[in-house]
Amino acid sequence: MNKFFQIISNYRSEAIYLQKELVRRPALGPENLGQGELNKAIFIENYLNQFGLKANWFKAKDVRVECGFRPNLVFTYPGKKDKKLWIIAHLDVVPPGDLSLWQTDPFELKVDGDLVYGRGVEDNHQAIVSSLLVVKALAEHSLQPDYGLGLVFVADEETGNKYGLQFLVDHYPQLFAEQDLFLVPDHGAADGTEIEIAEKSMCWLKIEVLGQQCHASVPDKGKNSLLACADYILHLAQELPNHFDLKDSLFNPPYSTFVPTKKEANVENINTIPGRDVFYLDCRVLPNYSLEQVLDEIKTIGKSISQKHGVNLNFELVLNEPAAPKLDPDSALVRRLQRSILKVLGKKPKLVGIGGGTVAAILRRKGYPAVVWSSLLGFAHQPNERSSLANTLNDAKVMFDLLFG
Repeated sequence: MNKFFQIISNYRSEAIYLQKELVRRPALGPENLGQGELNKAIFIENYLNQFGLKANWFKAKDVRVECGFRPNLVFTYPGKKDKKLWIIAHLDVVPPGDLSLWQTDPFELKVDGDLVYGRGVEDNHQAIVSSLLVVKALAEHSLQPDYGLGLVFVADEETGNKYGLQFLVDHYPQLFAEQDLFLVPDHGAADGTEIEIAEKSMCWLKIEVLGQQCHASVPDKGKNSLLACADYILHLAQELPNHFDLKDSLFNPPYSTFVPTKKEANVENINTIPGRDVFYLDCRVLPNYSLEQVLDEIKTIGKSISQKHGVNLNFELVLNEPAAPKLDPDSALVRRLQRSILKVLGKKPKLVGIGGGTVAAILRRKGYPAVVWSSLLGFAHQPNERSSLANTLNDAKVMFDLLFG
């Protein structure tokens, strides 16, 4: 096995080439004013064709993009057993955001020693590149692993999964088998020592505060929606953590979080008291609580705000994802991954839960054993997103080792 680990170590130039080609093909969903993932999917198909792998295309209809669909690609490489290890990565990226915060063009790869910079290099190109290098090592040396290898490249991970993995498991349940294993390389510690087996419930809530607009010189004639909005935000931030106060050391942070985030614009001029304000609340809730309990408490707090300020409140669930079942810490998949990480990295990994959602939750809800693991620096969604080439190659070695023994 050490011979093939060294072969993968020598793929540094190939990893740079792949990152360069992926970065220059922005894959933004229509929610982010993009045309989807088609160009990136075609590049990956052409790359794997040279190793004899043929793509199965699963097209989720989406009239918002020019091609009319969102691409989901599936490739398989045969093993000695019918059982497969599936590696699932996503094609789409988030927008670059404020370009003034970038030191380089976000869609043009920059290489600086061990680091590569560009939008998507970590989220989720590192996973894509590592998995492609595994195929390269297998195919170029005519190896047949013990387990078959399945590669799934999905659309729409960054904006809800409706056209991605959720589409696959809902419409093509025959694609995966009960005995298969699933690796989602979309979260992890920089040193590769965290294996995610559980996620919090997620809820994004849009809250509309309706008052009465008036001139700022006569505030008593109106009902200041901004004042009520600010008061409500403060009460939510203070009261929700106290009400839902259980802790679980598996997670970091080990408690539920309730974070006010986005705030929509109200009036355009300074001397008008607004009659409508809208803000959003991001909730990451320990599995001990149901999201229904959280929503009930949010509305209970809202009643006192409504009475105090004479405003009306409207609520809209933007995202509502109850926690998926936790993966058994003693499962065969977890044990195999722990063994491979120890062999490649020389470190004993720990099991964790996270607050962010991954597509592993979709698989766990269907009863499939799925772990989330990778060696990530933690710059996803940030300006000057970066990824480590050494980590990319080491992740490929771990994936490679999982296929044997």
